[in-house]
Amino acid sequence: MPTTQEEQPALTLGAVPAAGTHPAATTGLAAIPTTPAGPLIRLINANTSRAMTELIGTSARQVAGPGTRVEATSPAMGPASIESHYDEALAVPGVLAEIARGEAAGAAGYVIACFGDPGLDAARELARGPVVGIAEAAMHAASLLGRSFSVVTTLARSRGRTWDLADRYGLRALCRGVRACEVPVLELETDPLASAKILAECRAAVADDEAEVILLGCAGMADLCQTLTAELGVPVIDGVAAATVLVEGLIRLGLVTSPRGEYATPPPKPYTGLLAQFGVAAQPSH
Repeated sequence: MPTTQEEQPALTLGAVPAAGTHPAATTGLAAIPTTPAGPLIRLINANTSRAMTELIGTSARQVAGPGTRVEATSPAMGPASIESHYDEALAVPGVLAEIARGEAAGAAGYVIACFGDPGLDAARELARGPVVGIAEAAMHAASLLGRSFSVVTTLARSRGRTWDLADRYGLRALCRGVRACEVPVLELETDPLASAKILAECRAAVADDEAEVILLGCAGMADLCQTLTAELGVPVIDGVAAATVLVEGLIRLGLVTSPRGEYATPPPKPYTGLLAQFGVAAQPSH
């Protein structure tokens, strides 16, 4: 069952390796705790909606391999939904707190389940195992299935962020369009017309954009993937499922985030005020 806010332990970032090092640099795969029950993937819904957390947890568990455990969780602090740059900025501390809790719980890898991939780089600096964002996974998967794709997202105001990510991941040339169904994130489950609106935009993406693959641009659309694939006759990718399988594969390959350069552990320093709990300290030398 998904972890709830009441079940989450208090955040403690604790000691981390000295600046310029990373847990994987000296211990390799042994840095990722394992148990007889199999690897633990922590799926982080970047907003605080419990209903959406349960939905994406179900999506991830449906594709996870035998023995892999999926723990779906959402931050104890942050926005109810992420529909602006402001929302995304204020969601990141909660996402990083969940990464820290995952490290304490022995998670082997992480999925950031928001199509804006909020806090992805910072999460990679903190985590021992691989961290993958759902937009990142979906776009790369699409590039393996066709020569073009379009994204169907929630609100038009988020389209620029999606184009930015296509640029970042080197896939803008394959992206034919980013379409909005104009259904707010929290209304995906309550609006009786939401599915029809999403389907209409997907049809337009295939017909007008000539997209060969469709990406669902919100984690809250995860349960629509199979139905839309059947309706459209082209691959429809749910980024939650794609990221879960990708993280699981990286874990099984024994791969971790590179300890060199930008993803090395952050330099130790204190933080003040509301961010005091996010300060990191150098690991004591022995």
